[in-house]
Amino acid sequence: MIARQQDNSQQTGDPVADAARRAREAKQNAPKPKKVYTDDDVSKPKPAPAAATATSTTPASAAQAGGTSANTSAPADQDAKTEAAWRQRFKEQRDKISRAEKELDILQRETQKAEIQYYPDPQKAMNEQYTRKEINDKDAKIEAKRKEIAQLKQGLSDLEDALRKAGGDPGWARE
Repeated sequence: MIARQQDNSQQTGDPVADAARRAREAKQNAPKPKKVYTDDDVSKPKPAPAAATATSTTPASAAQAGGTSANTSAPADQDAKTEAAWRQRFKEQRDKISRAEKELDILQRETQKAEIQYYPDPQKAMNEQYTRKEINDKDAKIEAKRKEIAQLKQGLSDLEDALRKAGGDPGWARE
């Protein structure tokens, strides 16, 4: 009985496959759409042969013909590149700050661990008890890392000021 159902479906055909076949045939037989001209197509200057540019009556007319489309598309591309560059600079600065804060967190944990550290060697334990060399070294590293974070945050603030002076959008500084 299962074999009969399969045979029946093969004989009648799959309705989805038939619909796809009909759509493909209709697409092949359909007339090609006509070209739609937009402002971009019309405003593009056609490249002129070298002889035609040499015979131009005034240099100003040639500059106007070639300069209009270049001036309209160049600032848009320049702004996009500038925005991407500014966003990349801000992202890199934030990544540096994040990395430094994680390192500071690790150093602080290591210092806490060193303060309660048990030394199996009594000589080392006594030496650390009096000199606290290991803890002092870690504290110095923590202070250096805090100064580095402060400098990185100041650098981020300076970058925001530079963006404002350059005339960029303040939104570029946000993530």
